[in-house]
Amino acid sequence: MAKKLEAEKELTAKQAELQGEETTTVKEKETIESEADSVSIEEIKSKSMITPTGDFDWDADDKGFGNYSAADREKFEEMYAGTFNSIEKGEIISGVVVSINNKDVVLNIGFKSDGLVSLSEFRDTPDLKVGDSVDVFVESQEDANGQLVLSRKRAKTQRSWETINEALDQDKIITGFVKSRTKGGLIVDIMGVEAFLPGSQIDIKPIRDYDIYVGKTMEFKVVKINHEFKNVVVSHKVLIEDDLENQKTEIVAKLEKGQVLEGTVKNITDFGVFIDLGGVDGLLHITDISWGRIEHPREVLSLDQKINVVVLDFDDEKKRIALGLKQLTPHPWEALDTNLEIGSKVKGRIVTVADYGAFLEITPGVEGLIHVSEMSWSQNLRNPQEFLKVGDEVEAQVLTLDRAERKMSLGIKQLTPDPWKNIGERYPIGSKHKAVVKNMTNFGVFVEIEEGIDGLIHISDLSWSKKVNHPNEFTKVGEELDVVVLELDEANRKLSLGHKQLEENPWETFETVFTLDSIHEGTVLKVTDKGAIVALPYGVEGFAPTKHMVKEDGSSVKADETAEFRIIEFNKDSKRIVVSHARIWEEAKAEERKEEFNAKKKEAKATTSAVKKVKESVEKSTLGDLGVLAQLKEKMEGAESKAKKAKKTEDDAAEVAKPEASEEAEESAE
Repeated sequence: MAKKLEAEKELTAKQAELQGEETTTVKEKETIESEADSVSIEEIKSKSMITPTGDFDWDADDKGFGNYSAADREKFEEMYAGTFNSIEKGEIISGVVVSINNKDVVLNIGFKSDGLVSLSEFRDTPDLKVGDSVDVFVESQEDANGQLVLSRKRAKTQRSWETINEALDQDKIITGFVKSRTKGGLIVDIMGVEAFLPGSQIDIKPIRDYDIYVGKTMEFKVVKINHEFKNVVVSHKVLIEDDLENQKTEIVAKLEKGQVLEGTVKNITDFGVFIDLGGVDGLLHITDISWGRIEHPREVLSLDQKINVVVLDFDDEKKRIALGLKQLTPHPWEALDTNLEIGSKVKGRIVTVADYGAFLEITPGVEGLIHVSEMSWSQNLRNPQEFLKVGDEVEAQVLTLDRAERKMSLGIKQLTPDPWKNIGERYPIGSKHKAVVKNMTNFGVFVEIEEGIDGLIHISDLSWSKKVNHPNEFTKVGEELDVVVLELDEANRKLSLGHKQLEENPWETFETVFTLDSIHEGTVLKVTDKGAIVALPYGVEGFAPTKHMVKEDGSSVKADETAEFRIIEFNKDSKRIVVSHARIWEEAKAEERKEEFNAKKKEAKATTSAVKKVKESVEKSTLGDLGVLAQLKEKMEGAESKAKKAKKTEDDAAEVAKPEASEEAEESAE
């Protein structure tokens, strides 16, 4: 029964469709008409597709609903299939605007249902109207509500990426809108895709203000795409370079050396200036800006300044052009005073100070070198910066002059008298003077007697008694010393001085004080691996080898410890004194052993004499006196035992004497 009621409802609905009831919407009529493809209602009725009257035939399905012939069924299926498009998810397809409301735009893409697109995706097309054709992206054929889901934004983005990739592959020019400024460049909107325009790719010349490009529509070339992160880098500079490349070729082809051109200062660097010659750049090196010395091109030129320059050289292949500015004016050497000659005095300003000397600028473009050796008569001056600095106003004398080579050497010391002139009269050999320490080396001290008069005190001429390992142990820079002239070489400007010669040689006296084997009290100053330095009376120092520092208890004399030392060597010529502490107690022990040996030797001699007497008396006795013989036998055995002990003591003493003799021989060899 329920099935019958359902069929009756379906029949009633179809009859209402055939009769054109008012409840049928325009859209449904259009859909029916499009599906029927001009098939009229009367034709459908005539085909008996629906039984208009009578009872419903429940077996119609089995008999073939609608009573279609095979040809009609095939015809209707073809007509029905032709009213739909085949679409797939992710496809971009064109649709027609059916209607527009406050929220959505309804599009007919030829599918079984229309699609909705948010009105916000059409903000860039305010003139959108019904009937317009729009490309959309199929996100889903059917959502949870059975609605076709479309997106114009994704379609635009995908179309843009295809266009951008094509522009990169085929080196095409694309148009973009500069949206905003960012760190290091600009953000460009290319058909909905944001691209980065680096500041260095905006123009061929450096851009100081990026904001002037914001809001402009410009042409670009795609130079890089990161597909993983969807990043695009574009350049406007390459378009300008392509145009300029053709202009460069034309300009360079017309260039000639010596040609004067007008240009604009495009960029200023430490080494020079780049000049825009109207499509091609040339380099004006800092040395070609002015005949005089300049520290930086900004001292003479400024950005965007228009100047005339001369072409010095150019390279057709690399399109490099060397320009000059100073060459447009005469060289200052050509205008140099003709009366200037060797010996003339000149004034100028120090422009450069180097290790070897300083350059004095007489006039802009005319300089002379003041070598370090020509700055002062003093031999101690080794660094020009100790004497001159940049900017000093200096007077000098011309030493050499070569106008052809444009070279000049100058001197400052020549303006003052030469202190070495007649030096033999002022500083004869043996004369005493006061000097100031200027410098020290390992071999001696350089002192200055007066400005320009320097001398050397050799390290061996500093002290008679003290051994000096380095001059800084004896004096220091800036200290005043009394000196005596030892030698004078006026031709080579050399002066040999001495300090110890101011006193008599004390070693003549020391020879009588520090005699061999004499004992003196000394203090250990320093202990080394080989021995120790010992301070002896009268300010004399001696050396004690390590083995001679041993005490009687086996320990060694330490630093700052005072002990007695025996003189075992004295050399006046080499000023050498060798001392020993061990020799004092070793000799005392040796003397004790010698005395003990002599005493034992005397006792052994007496015992031997007594034995001899006993033997003689025994030979005279008779064989019957057995008691006497027994006593004699005991005495003889005792005497022999004592003799053996005395012999052994003598041998031991000889063995002790041998090492002492060898030790003395070794010390003598040292």
